Amino acid sequence: MLRRLNHIAIAVPNLTAAATLYRTAFAMEPTPPQALPDHGVTVSFIDIGNTMIELMEPLGNDSPIRAFLDKNPAGGIHHLCYEVDDIIAARDHLRNEGARILGDGEPKIGAHGRPVLFLHPKDFNGTLIELEQVQEKCEAVFPGKTGTVFPANLRKN
Repeated sequence: MLRRLNHIAIAVPNLTAAATLYRTAFAMEPTPPQALPDHGVTVSFIDIGNTMIELMEPLGNDSPIRAFLDKNPAGGIHHLCYEVDDIIAARDHLRNEGARILGDGEPKIGAHGRPVLFLHPKDFNGTLIELEQVQEKCEAVFPGKTGTVFPANLRKN
């Protein structure tokens, strides 16, 4: 079911400071900040070759990562994102296995312009899991939404 690790998400209190840290400490260039109002975060990605790092800060007072940062003021690993071929089939299989899907259980468009779902961390050893459908399968979930808002130099096809 899982294809590959797409990214490791790190919640940060200040996206500009975190991007500067990665730029100077590791000589890596983060993407420009991208606001994702539907997810309540602003993100920046760093391609490290075999996967990506997603830096994310809260967007608005109702951000879902606000509570995480209240408990971890310096930030920390928030979730792991795995790619799947068919997000609906993966969701249905996981539900049948007893896993809880967060939100209304329907995919939303994520930062890469692809369908995503989140799985309850209590069902996965305390780890919040994001599933992201691979690009070539997106048309089936969101007809007409095959494009991406993610910078072309970091697209994973």
